[in-house]
Amino acid sequence: MTRLPPARFGAVSRRLLLLLVTAQFALPLFAGKAHAATLDEIKKRGYLMVATEDDFRPFEFVKDGKPTGFDNELVEDLRKYAPFEIRQEIIPWTGILAGVSTGKYDIAMTAAIITKERKQSLDFTSPIADATHFYVKRKGDTAISAIKDLSGKAVGVQAGSALLARLPELDAMLKKDGGTLGKVVEYTSYPEAYQDLALGRTDYVVNTVINLKTLVAEKPGAFELGQAVSGKSFPAWAVAKGNTELLAFFNEFIAKEKASGRFAELQKKWFGDSFPDLPVTFEPEF
Repeated sequence: MTRLPPARFGAVSRRLLLLLVTAQFALPLFAGKAHAATLDEIKKRGYLMVATEDDFRPFEFVKDGKPTGFDNELVEDLRKYAPFEIRQEIIPWTGILAGVSTGKYDIAMTAAIITKERKQSLDFTSPIADATHFYVKRKGDTAISAIKDLSGKAVGVQAGSALLARLPELDAMLKKDGGTLGKVVEYTSYPEAYQDLALGRTDYVVNTVINLKTLVAEKPGAFELGQAVSGKSFPAWAVAKGNTELLAFFNEFIAKEKASGRFAELQKKWFGDSFPDLPVTFEPEF
């Protein structure tokens, strides 16, 4: 999906993009009659439909034409574990959660941050990692050395994300020092946000600590990791609200992967660290 740089957006284009994104994420609220397949129905039809994101390193991305990353390796493990065929569709982030809540996909095997709003239409598996929000800045940008320095500066964040929804936390941090949140620029995907940061169109980008550590490790000459700008946060996989048997199936799969050591192995491989103390369930404050 192609996005024009923010500097080239006209007022009409901005409004159109906002309407399109808003419509996509409002869909679950108006689709109460949609039917998500139960575990028994999935077994009867013979396959389960998994949705994963197209470019969200290190959880999911495509390299040399093949899907890879933490979640994609677990999709392969799931193919060996499940008593039915696993079909996968790789799509942009903006269509994933709406697709699950309306029954188009059976599960989002992506790093969806657990939030109060999302729990209205979705149920989440056990957390798969730490997703505390941090900021990243351009390497050598001496104008930013602490959170207070973010006041009034332009921030890049993914549209429709939990990162966007929790920016008020950062605003509250800034207000303690007499500052305020600056212009918020929303992006379809994070690679676009990082590109604009590198080009100086924004001053910093907010994402989860794992994603930003991966970015800095891959491009140490371009970016520098900042500090935490949120409270504790966790990502998990998502199924439609009330699909309890399917949720239990995936929690059993995760528990098996943890017990065998496979989960920790993949966490270390893709995140640089394992998270042995993740909660089994998580009730978000936001």
